[in-house]
Amino acid sequence: MITNTYYGPEGHGPYELIDIGTLELEEGGSIPNCRLAVAMHGTLNAAKDNAILVPTWYSGTSKIIEQGYIGPGRALDPTKYFIVVVNQIGNGLSTSPHNTSWDQAGPGFPKVRIGDDVRAQHQLLTGKFGITRLALVVGGSMGAQQTYEWAVRYPEMVLRAAPIAGTAKLTEHNALFVETLVEAIITDQGFKGGDYATAAEVAAGLKRHAKMWTVMGWSTEFFRAGRHRALGFDSMQAFVDNFMTGYFAPMDPNDLLAMAWKWQHGDVSRHTGGDLAVALGRIKARTFVMPISHDMFFSPADCEAEQKLIPGSEFRPIASVDGHLALFGTDAECLAQIDLHLKTLLATSA
Repeated sequence: MITNTYYGPEGHGPYELIDIGTLELEEGGSIPNCRLAVAMHGTLNAAKDNAILVPTWYSGTSKIIEQGYIGPGRALDPTKYFIVVVNQIGNGLSTSPHNTSWDQAGPGFPKVRIGDDVRAQHQLLTGKFGITRLALVVGGSMGAQQTYEWAVRYPEMVLRAAPIAGTAKLTEHNALFVETLVEAIITDQGFKGGDYATAAEVAAGLKRHAKMWTVMGWSTEFFRAGRHRALGFDSMQAFVDNFMTGYFAPMDPNDLLAMAWKWQHGDVSRHTGGDLAVALGRIKARTFVMPISHDMFFSPADCEAEQKLIPGSEFRPIASVDGHLALFGTDAECLAQIDLHLKTLLATSA
């Protein structure tokens, strides 16, 4: 176990750590005393039909979801809905390589799939809250991967689904990019096969990781428009050093690698022998597929190809030159578009 002050309620709270017991894993093995860091907003009504689930994305925690997407008058309105934000396994708040003891600590952490996260969340919602229907499952990026997994795995439970900037099956292009993100970390001599003492020992690898995110997370139009200046940085170098590297530098490398493996292996067609059309055909939720126009990870074309396989779904693209990382809330117009689509979806009978 590694002590890392970056993770905790001081910077990412408030949230509740909930032990769901032993989680059996799809790749084999299990996580005993699996703990999920859960942030809850609003109140579950007597009928238990106003619950919204929001899973987190790569490197993100429940705090960024709260700050960017939840509030009175927003689509995710805690005065109307019981909003449950679950930090994915491996993100540093829930059970993760850096906060696990014994043989599962650090590089010994087992392989966890998107499906494992979703089964853990299902166990949480049904066991702790008695929720059997979800008014909405919505998530961005890896949160979208979990949203698709929910809609395919539990079609009767998910009434509405909104995968934002993500796909149900990772493309080869995306998988290759994830590989470069992984290599940026593991090729750092300070990584030591995952047996480093602190994240600071892997500073060079984390900086390379941040640079790759800068290149692909934003769009070429973001650079051309000088959007870094609108975000408060006089130069691109300052943006890379202070915003991007500053964001990733305190994170635990093994935690990032655990999430990257999940991201790289996201594929709902595992349920149907590799047939994506059959898998997406299982979805009964009223679904809005919401890519971001300038996303270079999960392109609108890739998202639309999947949307056409989902019965009764709608293609609702979001316009933003900030690309994939518009999910961070850097573009107010992007957030307004997402809010509008989610309000429309929630107003639609399911």
